[in-house]
Amino acid sequence: MPRWLPRAMVLALALFACFQLGSWAFHQLIGLLINILIAFFLALAIEPAVGRMAARGMRRGLATFLVFFAVLIAGAGFIVLLGSMLAGQIVDMVEDFPKYLDSVIRWINDTFHTELSRVEVQDSLLRSDWLRKYVQNSASGVLDISATVLGGLFKLLTIFLFSFYFAADGPRLRRAICSVLPPAKQTEVLRAWEIAVDKTGGYLYSRGLMALISGVAHYILLEILGVPYAPALAVWVGLVSQFIPTIGTYLAGALPMLIAFTVNPWYALWVLGFVVIYQQFENYVLQPKLTSKTVDIHPAVAFGSVVAGTALLGAVGALIAIPAVATLQAFLGAYVKRYAVTDDPRVHGHRLRDGRTFARVRHVLRRGRNAPAADVGGRHAGADTDDGA
Repeated sequence: MPRWLPRAMVLALALFACFQLGSWAFHQLIGLLINILIAFFLALAIEPAVGRMAARGMRRGLATFLVFFAVLIAGAGFIVLLGSMLAGQIVDMVEDFPKYLDSVIRWINDTFHTELSRVEVQDSLLRSDWLRKYVQNSASGVLDISATVLGGLFKLLTIFLFSFYFAADGPRLRRAICSVLPPAKQTEVLRAWEIAVDKTGGYLYSRGLMALISGVAHYILLEILGVPYAPALAVWVGLVSQFIPTIGTYLAGALPMLIAFTVNPWYALWVLGFVVIYQQFENYVLQPKLTSKTVDIHPAVAFGSVVAGTALLGAVGALIAIPAVATLQAFLGAYVKRYAVTDDPRVHGHRLRDGRTFARVRHVLRRGRNAPAADVGGRHAGADTDDGA
């Protein structure tokens, strides 16, 4: 046995053990790493506001606290409005449920010539086995729901704490990172950091402005139709439609359509038509103008980045995919050498029409037409020569 073989085997086993340990630690800490990533992008988003307040003489800690307090107030107000709207709508639907049930039973009796009654249907529902199982599962799942809610609150607290530290101690964090890098690398890191702040803040600014425009437009429609809880529904549509790209408008429009259907079924069709038309207006008119200077990426790239982010990190990846791709695109754009584009018509989508090609085709066709006549003439001449001979 060579002398190096035992050492190589020990080294291989040690590397394999370190790999397994690192993989186990990564899987155990994946939740914390995702929360830190969300906190980092949230800190980048509020960095412009904190920087402006700090430039006017305010301490960064106080400026960060005021920005987060405003965000919390806005989020709490939205949740309260949406919760009151849903609670009131659920109460109305429960009170009107007997009317809906009577109309359905009447339609079934008229269509299928049956003799059902509401009392029989209610008794059959109350005595059914699936309802008992559902009640039992719901009672046993209360603890699971409570644990999920507490876990979600803990994650939110973790994200806010990390984002507060990242925003309040941003200069100190940048100095700590640059202190372990050579001067040339420090410049690149600071430049990448600045691009990330600009793109993330610009993304949230443009999305917030489009959410405001979308909310106002849908509020006007819902008020005209007389749909209840129009302000809360408008806020819902504005936020969900903008922070879930591409398909967010259709997902956000489902709730107004459902509530409009309870008022009048035709109103739901009006809401659906308005959602489709507004989505086209936003994609081709509004969004290119607002995002041309902040998040200038192609719609196909944006959609692909959202799909990839969702596949990797779920809903979190869908939210941070676009600013991350915009930051990467802007950072790499400085290192990609670009050249002047030629005036070739094919660049503009026109096919190149070569005159020489058509001339060759015409020459071949002419030869094809003249060849039989020449052969026939040659045969006649040969025959005359033979006869003369």
